[in-house]
Amino acid sequence: MSDDLRIPIVKEEATVIKRSVETERVSVRTSTEEEQVLVRDAVRREHVEITRVPKDEEVSKTPDIRTEGDLTIIPVLEERLVIEKRLFLVEELHLRRTVDHEPVELPTTLRRTRVDVEREDLEQKEQK
Repeated sequence: MSDDLRIPIVKEEATVIKRSVETERVSVRTSTEEEQVLVRDAVRREHVEITRVPKDEEVSKTPDIRTEGDLTIIPVLEERLVIEKRLFLVEELHLRRTVDHEPVELPTTLRRTRVDVEREDLEQKEQK
């Protein structure tokens, strides 16, 4: 027999086992709420007033369209035969803009989603 001493070497291993366990349940309900509202705002309207201003002036060239404050002046021309051809300013159109603001109310429906969340703790239920 030999004088050898044998010592066994032991190795431990750990294994993790996982399992799913329900701890709570969640219920989610959605609902749509409707609310009738009245939307208020103002609309803008422009009005143009036209005044014809007689001129009957001879001009050498076509006058430019011009603006004086809120007044726009547009020349109206005609050619007349006079032994020679001359340019006459017949009239001007004076355009004056005014702006009115008119309140409007429009009924409309607004929708909103409401969410209700309900939790049920399963662990507390088992302990009872």
